[in-house]
Amino acid sequence: MSKITVPAGYRSVLNIYDTQKAIETLKRTFEQKLCLALNLTRVSAPLFVDPASGMNDDLSGVERAVVFDIKDTDREAAIVHSLAKWKRVALRDYGFSAGEGLYTDMNAIRRDEEMDNLHSIYTDQWDWEKIITPETRNIEYLKTVVKCIVGAICETADVLKCRYPQLNVDLCREVTFVTSQELEDLYPDKTGKERENLFLKEHKTVFIMQIGGALRSGKPHDGRAPDYDDWTLNGDIMFWNERLDCAFEISSMGIRVDEAAMDRQLNLANANNRRELPFHKELLAGKLPLTMGGGIGQSRLSMLLLDKAHIGEVQVSLWDENTKRVCAENGIVLL
Repeated sequence: MSKITVPAGYRSVLNIYDTQKAIETLKRTFEQKLCLALNLTRVSAPLFVDPASGMNDDLSGVERAVVFDIKDTDREAAIVHSLAKWKRVALRDYGFSAGEGLYTDMNAIRRDEEMDNLHSIYTDQWDWEKIITPETRNIEYLKTVVKCIVGAICETADVLKCRYPQLNVDLCREVTFVTSQELEDLYPDKTGKERENLFLKEHKTVFIMQIGGALRSGKPHDGRAPDYDDWTLNGDIMFWNERLDCAFEISSMGIRVDEAAMDRQLNLANANNRRELPFHKELLAGKLPLTMGGGIGQSRLSMLLLDKAHIGEVQVSLWDENTKRVCAENGIVLL
């Protein structure tokens, strides 16, 4: 059963037509600013991959990919969950150099997503990845890139507010960095999501670092697959959403595993069966470049900057009857 919250007195400040125009402006503007900030080039990317390649993103490890058979072959294909691993191989195969990167539009079906104001079974994001060096494979460079992405988001918000003065979304440009262990220490009796809400309400723009490994409580802050992000060098970019009164994740990102981190995390996650998959064998053999990357939610960013209460106001998806009824009763127009 999906969950939906209607903010008191909510009415979208943009009608459907202006919403569509604003989404177009937002996407074009942000792509340009992101590319300039991170030195990225747009590339083509797959909608589906070979399940046997080890290339699909396993997210937290429990989500089921959408798999279908291909008529003219004896093989199956799986809709991507994200392109975290594919991008790293593409950087090598496409001939990118250190300091250069790629980005692409990623569309996915996440059939096991629990639907609410922020979540849909349809996922759209800018997937980006760039090659780094051993000298930049560190926490300080990670923080520098986070600040660049937040800057691109805030500059995009400024462009939108100039074009649509009725928008009144104010974002904090200063990023507060905090580790997941520091959050647990601050709020030991709270869940991960509760910690995020408490901290974001005070600090507004936050990068929560080191997600995936077990904290001192024995539980991770949130789930992360063991074979793409280095759990000591990753995190989530989050903003405080005044409309929904909650912490609002825009991007999951990080410096990717090298051979040592992959080996360590496969052991910790009891996922050593993956070592024989093609992607994992190449990485463990040192045949892939050092990279960092992430995904930036297109619908999520549209929700935040256009002051929308429900993700269905900025993307087309399928919804249960209760969601459609509640939205219709409260003037929330689902696309």
